[in-house]
Amino acid sequence: MRRFLLLTLSCALVPIASFGQSNPFVGTWGFDVPTRYSIGANWLGVSDNGGKLEIWFQPTGGHVFQIPDYKLNGSHLTLTISSEGNRPPLVWELDANDGKLVGAETQGTKTIQLTGNPEPPLNRPEPPSWGAPQPLFDEKDLQGWQPIGNVAENHWTVQDGDLVNLQHGANLKTLQKFTDFKLHFEVNCPDNANSGFYLRGRYELQLEYEAPGENPPNRAMGSIYGRIAPSVQQPRKPGQWESFDVTLVGRTVTVVRDGTMTIDHQKIDGITGGALDADEGEPGPFYIQGDHTGGLKFRNITVALPAK
Repeated sequence: MRRFLLLTLSCALVPIASFGQSNPFVGTWGFDVPTRYSIGANWLGVSDNGGKLEIWFQPTGGHVFQIPDYKLNGSHLTLTISSEGNRPPLVWELDANDGKLVGAETQGTKTIQLTGNPEPPLNRPEPPSWGAPQPLFDEKDLQGWQPIGNVAENHWTVQDGDLVNLQHGANLKTLQKFTDFKLHFEVNCPDNANSGFYLRGRYELQLEYEAPGENPPNRAMGSIYGRIAPSVQQPRKPGQWESFDVTLVGRTVTVVRDGTMTIDHQKIDGITGGALDADEGEPGPFYIQGDHTGGLKFRNITVALPAK
């Protein structure tokens, strides 16, 4: 997932904390915003920091960032989200109403209606046991998967038993949806490539080998994009096979890369850029990003679910 150039250049994510509900805007909120072709998932995290609001915003694309430019007037909140060059500023006007945030997005003469729903905490214990891993990819064809996004430019295929995206084009998602799971896959990421493997279609596990230093740790290989940086920085391996084992229970994610734990039971505050929707309490598919670059290969994709 590439960077999204906006008003602020902040890239260090401050976790959203709960300081009580005296202010109706405090909390985390999901917005499914209508776009020309479908919806764009947005997220807002608001905390009370000593009587002042601390506001973080996840746009449809790019990474989460802090919004310093806001005005609060009772139950009405105005956010200036971006202001770039000669373009009109992007502004959200929100009212707290019956447990939701309702209002409108304006940019110049364009207006889009907004409704934000509170995101669930998803505090679930890890299952006592897991079932046997089941294959998500049969190494023969794309059965169980479908292209999404720019489907007219779909370049996903199977070569020598590997799932391959030949070039920039469509994304690819599973037909099946999942709640809690243990995911395993192996990936071969070329140099200068950029992709991601989305969990429930909402949280991107970043896969990239762009130029060293191009991305900060929380947007680099093996991160939960813009949200959680790996605790261990591993050597670059462009053009080589690597393995990922990802456990997601509620919001709690654990990532093991090539046998080394790099994210240890960390909570994901909210969706990442590219999320299919902002409905975090619902099951969702896996999807692989193909709309940035091509050349990535995948194999041995399996999932284990909680044992019944």
